[in-house]
Amino acid sequence: MKQESTNRGKEGGREEFTEIALGNRAVHLLPERAIFLPESDTLVLADLHFGKVNHFRRAGLPVPPAANQRNAERLIDLIQKMKPARTLFLGDLFHSAYNDDWEVVGQIVRHFPACSFVLVIGNHDILSERQYVRNGIQCVDRISEGNVVFTHEPLEAKEVADGTINVAGHLHPAARLTGKGRQSLVMPCFWKSEKHFILPAFGSFTGLAAIAPAETDTVYVLVDHRILEIRPVSMGTKSASS
Repeated sequence: MKQESTNRGKEGGREEFTEIALGNRAVHLLPERAIFLPESDTLVLADLHFGKVNHFRRAGLPVPPAANQRNAERLIDLIQKMKPARTLFLGDLFHSAYNDDWEVVGQIVRHFPACSFVLVIGNHDILSERQYVRNGIQCVDRISEGNVVFTHEPLEAKEVADGTINVAGHLHPAARLTGKGRQSLVMPCFWKSEKHFILPAFGSFTGLAAIAPAETDTVYVLVDHRILEIRPVSMGTKSASS
């Protein structure tokens, strides 16, 4: 299927998105740093890193706790807006060992009984299985739907069959936009290459990693609650493979 992009600007409901094709299905890119799969009524997010603020505060670092509340509010607002039948977390839902923020995650899950919650285990998801079960979260290593495979870390290109695309997180991708006078700006982005589609980190306290896309890649930059499609040549980056 040929990739096409359609920008929808209407406020409210499910009408504010950019539509593209991944594999054999339509995908809606959301300015909230997530994607929606209308065919399976699934909301997909990556790298929320709940608990990271408390993890740093326990280590003695004076990190303001407001980021915890922002993440929870953003997640609740997005689920209420999209009303998915399923929410799929692509890894790093929780940052590290148990702290009180895990109970906030459980409260959010229980607030939406009509939605199922599935976690593709990431490298930071180290809580015991009992913690996920008691909060109603199903855990898997990966999920395949048609010719799309969902993982936390991007698979090696040789592991992705021809005609298949790997949707993943983990990298916290960001586009470095350069202008005149050595001006530059780093913004979170979606990153599409031949075999991979990488989601931006949903968490607001996660950090960003500037990417070096190939000339044939497509980057969707998130700016002021808008999604801007750009080509790598306009980013001032060198060619590189994902």
